[in-house]
Amino acid sequence: MCYLTAAVVLVALLSGFNLLLTLGLIRRLRQVEGAAGAGHSGPPLALRPGSSTGEFTAVTLDGETVSHESVTGLVGFFSAGCEPCHKLLPRFAEHARVLGRESALAVVAGDDPQAVEALAPVARVVVEDYDGPVAGAFQNTWTPAVYLLGDDRRVVAAGGRMEDVFAAAPRA
Repeated sequence: MCYLTAAVVLVALLSGFNLLLTLGLIRRLRQVEGAAGAGHSGPPLALRPGSSTGEFTAVTLDGETVSHESVTGLVGFFSAGCEPCHKLLPRFAEHARVLGRESALAVVAGDDPQAVEALAPVARVVVEDYDGPVAGAFQNTWTPAVYLLGDDRRVVAAGGRMEDVFAAAPRA
């Protein structure tokens, strides 16, 4: 009986020690994340600054054909049922309005009439499946995602928020 009691006490002490180590590790990870500004790591984007988009052709809601050769400026990817996408819409629309409709392309995946309604007055809008031609050309698998393309049609900046894109964009 003495051995059993000793074994139970030993297991309890080891479990308590393990719990303390785990809590210490969690606390340390939170400190490191806070110091590195990792509160928002952004979407996993394949195209980074300097990258070229793939070839694509799509038709906007207005019947205009857009392609990799005709798109420069702001490009945004949004999807139906995406709360962060809906939070980004007003900021995207504001920047698109400033840049001009010809310099803004919005790609909406799925059935989202609210997003289309908000974007149509300020940007050319393409509605496509989640794996549509524009998303494929940008290798985009995440929403929201925003790209800024230069006149040479290369990615100048990319991110999941407008701040990411315009903070990374070089100043003229």
